[in-house]
Amino acid sequence: MKEVKAIIQPFMLNQVLEALTEIPGAPGITISHLQGLGGMPASGHDDLIEPAPRVKLEMVVPDSLVEQVVQTIAARAHTGNSGDGKIFVSAVEEVVKIRTGQRGEGAI
Repeated sequence: MKEVKAIIQPFMLNQVLEALTEIPGAPGITISHLQGLGGMPASGHDDLIEPAPRVKLEMVVPDSLVEQVVQTIAARAHTGNSGDGKIFVSAVEEVVKIRTGQRGEGAI
């Protein structure tokens, strides 16, 4: 199992979600609205830098779906402009469904 986190532009959220829901067996998604700053160039002055609004998607997926989920997000969130976002993939050791006590992939 892997956790996939994606930071994307807010205006791309609906089309990313639509594409993810078309994946058979797609897991649930946690959506957070936040602000962030990209890479910080060395400017040599102390100008105030304003954070930009972003959306973070988080989901735990079976290993068999990781590449499809990553490719779907990357394709649907892409504009070609600076600030399109990033996708992070991390290993997940265990998942426990609180309601049933079920563990592992079945708890996703």
